Amino acid sequence: MEQYSLSEFNLFVKKTLSQQLAPSYWIVAEIGEMNIAQKGHCYMDLVEKENNFIKAKMRATVWSYAFASIHNQFLHIAGTPLKKGMQILLNASFEFHEVYGVSLNIKDIDPNFTLGERERKKRETLLQLEQDGIIDLNRSLVLPQVPQRIAIISSETAAGYGDFLSQINNNAYGYRAELRLFHAVMQGDQAVASIIDGLHRIYEIEDQIDAVVLIRGGGAQTDLDCFDDYDLCAHIAQFPLPIITGIGHERDQTLADRVANVNLKTPTAVAEFIISGMMEFESSVNGFFDQIAGLASQQIKSSQERLIQTSHIIDLKAQQVIQRAEHQLDMLSQVLYRRPLEIIRNQTQQLTALDKLLHAHDPQEVLKKGYSITKINGQVLNAKDQLKAGDHLETYSYGKEIRSTITEVNTLEQ
Repeated sequence: MEQYSLSEFNLFVKKTLSQQLAPSYWIVAEIGEMNIAQKGHCYMDLVEKENNFIKAKMRATVWSYAFASIHNQFLHIAGTPLKKGMQILLNASFEFHEVYGVSLNIKDIDPNFTLGERERKKRETLLQLEQDGIIDLNRSLVLPQVPQRIAIISSETAAGYGDFLSQINNNAYGYRAELRLFHAVMQGDQAVASIIDGLHRIYEIEDQIDAVVLIRGGGAQTDLDCFDDYDLCAHIAQFPLPIITGIGHERDQTLADRVANVNLKTPTAVAEFIISGMMEFESSVNGFFDQIAGLASQQIKSSQERLIQTSHIIDLKAQQVIQRAEHQLDMLSQVLYRRPLEIIRNQTQQLTALDKLLHAHDPQEVLKKGYSITKINGQVLNAKDQLKAGDHLETYSYGKEIRSTITEVNTLEQ
C-alpha cells in the first residue's frame, strides 16, 4: 500500500486539481466578511445562504494589483463600494495551498450582476408585500393637512436631518411644529434593526404623534438596500401613523417609498411638503373667513333691506290704521253729534206725550167733563167699601165740594 506524507498528499492534490480545473470560473456568492489589508490586498469570506443558513463557504483573495481596478470599476458602475452582504458575480481561479488550504483568487467582479440581483430581490420583496395584502395599508391612512406633532427617524448627524430642521424652523411664514427625533442608523448592516426600533419607540407614544418622517441624506445607490428590506417595509406598511419618506435619492424609488403614505425625494422636499400643507390650510381658513365675512355682509345687507321694507310696510300699515281710525272717529263724531239731538227729540216727544197723558188724567179735567169723586173718611169711595146710614161723604165736582150724610143704603142688582 502506497503511503504519502501530508505535504506530499497536498502537492498531489494541488497537481491533480490544476490539471483538472479550468483557469477560472464565474461564481455567484455573497460577501460574508471583507477586510482590506494595509498593503491593499482584499480578503473575503464568500458564502451561499439558503433560508438564512450558510450552505457553502470559501475564502477568497483579491491581490492589491487587481483590487484597485476591480474596486474602482465596481464603484463607478454600481455606484457603491464592495461591502459585506452584497451579492456578486466574480471571476476567480481555484487555489490550493499546502498550508493554507483551498481559496479563490478573484480576478474580476461584474457590477452589472449586483445591480440586477438587487432588482430581482426588490421585485421578490414587492411581490411578497402584495401577496401579504399590506402594501397599501399605510398609504390608505389619512395624513393630517397640518401635522403639528412630528416624529423624525434619522441620524442626528446626517446632513439631511439638518436640512430638514433648518427648512422647518426657518420657514418664511413663521409656522411651527413639535419635532421629536428618534435616532437611527440609516445605512449599513444595522440600519434595518435600528429603524424598526425607532418605529417601535414611536408606537409606544402613538397618541402623541400626528405623523412620522423617515429621512436621510444622499448616498450611493446600494446604500439604499436597507430600504428594500422586507421586514422594514412590512413595519412601515402596517404602521398605524402615516409615514412620509425623504430618503434622499433622486432617481430610484425604494420599497420603503412605495409603502409609505407619502414619498418624496429629499428631506428638504419633505419639509417643503409639510410647510405647503400649512400654507394651504391657512389659505383655506382665510378663505373660510372671507366667505363668512361675505355671507355676514350679505346677511346684514339683506336684513337691512328687509328692515327698510318692513319699516315702509309698518309706515303704510300705520297710515292705513290711522286713516281707518280717523274715519271711525269722524263717523263716531257724527253719530255722537246726531245721537244727543235724537235722544233729546225723542225724550221731548215722550215728555209731551206723557204731559198730554197726565193732563188727560188730571182729576180736574175729569170733573170738567161732569164727573164727580166721592170720598169717605178721606178715601175715594170704591165698590168694596161698606156703607151704612149715618156715614159722612164728601163729593167733589168741578168747582164744588158737597158734604152729605147717608140716610139709607140700598144694594142694586147688577
